[in-house]
Amino acid sequence: MPSVPELILQGRSSSHFTRTARIFALELDVPHTFRAVLDLTSLDPASYADNPALKIPIWIDEAGPLFGTENICRELLRRSSKPREGYILRGDCSDRLVANAEELVLHVMTAEVSIITAKLAGNAVVPPKLLRSIESSLAHLDQHLEAVVGRLPAGRALSFLEVALFCVVTHLPFRQVLDTTRWSQLTAFSQRFAERPSARATEYRFDTA
Repeated sequence: MPSVPELILQGRSSSHFTRTARIFALELDVPHTFRAVLDLTSLDPASYADNPALKIPIWIDEAGPLFGTENICRELLRRSSKPREGYILRGDCSDRLVANAEELVLHVMTAEVSIITAKLAGNAVVPPKLLRSIESSLAHLDQHLEAVVGRLPAGRALSFLEVALFCVVTHLPFRQVLDTTRWSQLTAFSQRFAERPSARATEYRFDTA
């Protein structure tokens, strides 16, 4: 009998993009091994499972590496035995308010990475427009959170929007980029989501081995 190839999720325990994928993997009951990328300053694609963009996370299976959080979540859903309709990925809901919220969440995630990367490079000055765009996006999400969540399909088990939102709202203070407590709706939402076993199992930390 041929051996089953090892399924690997490669990333960082301190990464919000990685945590989003890890939460989906746990919620969807897809067995896998987590492999930490220990040096994010590496310029060798081999450190990132041959991702030429030098980015995480990466999913590795019998077909090779798969780049990007959204692609990984879709692959996890394909592999899961759980009902497809219970899991709402980006773009599955055509409501304009939801679509805008998804875009803003991903913008905040990407903008935060830009700030962290600049700081790692020794640039202590954050471009004012970049920080303002994060704050404005979070304010918008805070203001419209109830309406956005209310327009997601009823009876869902999980949505990409909710997972990614939780991951970035909790990541900003973890990386000391921004205190998010001023946005009360986002804070309350994150506190509720944090009670999920998948969230408790993926708390942010810096990998050392």
